[in-house]
Amino acid sequence: MGYLYALLGALFFGANGSLTKLLVEGGLTATQLTLFRTLGTAALAGLVLLVTDRSAFRLSPRLMLVMAILGLAGVAVLQASYAAALGLLPVGITLLLEYTAVLMVALVAFLVFKERVKARLWVAIGLVLLGLVAVARPWDAQLDPLGVMFAFIAAISLTIYFVVGERQVARTSPLAVAFWTTLFAGTFWALFSGWWELDASTFTAPLDLGGQWGSWVLPLGIPLIVTVVAGSFLPFLLSFSALKHLTATAAGIVASSEVVFAFAVAWAWLGESLDLFGMAGAAVVLAGILLAQTARQKKVIVDAELVLPAEPGVGGRS
Repeated sequence: MGYLYALLGALFFGANGSLTKLLVEGGLTATQLTLFRTLGTAALAGLVLLVTDRSAFRLSPRLMLVMAILGLAGVAVLQASYAAALGLLPVGITLLLEYTAVLMVALVAFLVFKERVKARLWVAIGLVLLGLVAVARPWDAQLDPLGVMFAFIAAISLTIYFVVGERQVARTSPLAVAFWTTLFAGTFWALFSGWWELDASTFTAPLDLGGQWGSWVLPLGIPLIVTVVAGSFLPFLLSFSALKHLTATAAGIVASSEVVFAFAVAWAWLGESLDLFGMAGAAVVLAGILLAQTARQKKVIVDAELVLPAEPGVGGRS
């Protein structure tokens, strides 16, 4: 069951990239969409914690500060830059660039925290760099430079979330991490996203979700709710459930399939595709990411939407 949970979580996260792209192109700004996703996730996680673990609402001042840092640097910036990149780049490539955070985490662990890593890390770095060159083709300038910049900002933000999160939040549960970090992120963007410029007509405006399959129009508010529930909160719970059955390494490797699902869904839904050279490059990048997952002695679940402690039993869970 653990592999099924992890695969379903990766599928939902990967598919959500295409939906996020359509919502940004449909009239919401990247920061407004981030506001709704983060506050919606915080509300749902808070309701679950209210029933299952009310102790998660009581944090020490130090841990509260850590959650604030994670929420601002690791969630608020991550989600907004990811959504902005999706408005300029294909879905699969955006996620591929963001997942270079896997390598950044391993390098920070090795260079800053003097953590032991396996020699395969350097092979993984070489594979990722080689694959990214094949995908991006800087000599042809096929990718929007601003989009690439936003994607790498997302990767840096995700790296901060992983590095800070795995060392500081082991005293609470992943669901509590989701609640507090998205609450801080949502509060931040409530101040700066310009949500007050929206009116009721924004949520009833028609949004074409048909992609390459013709016209399928729904009010924008419906897919917005879907991306909060099925694109954020639900896959988080699936990833959390996977930890009860899998080791961190196994769950992390399965979570990396999100990149594959993102490419597949974007191809089937939006008609986004790569030529053979680009597909080969993407495969090489993914191989490097998977290899990097096993290069560290201490690992987190590498998922573009969350950070999970390496030990399933932490925080009173079994």
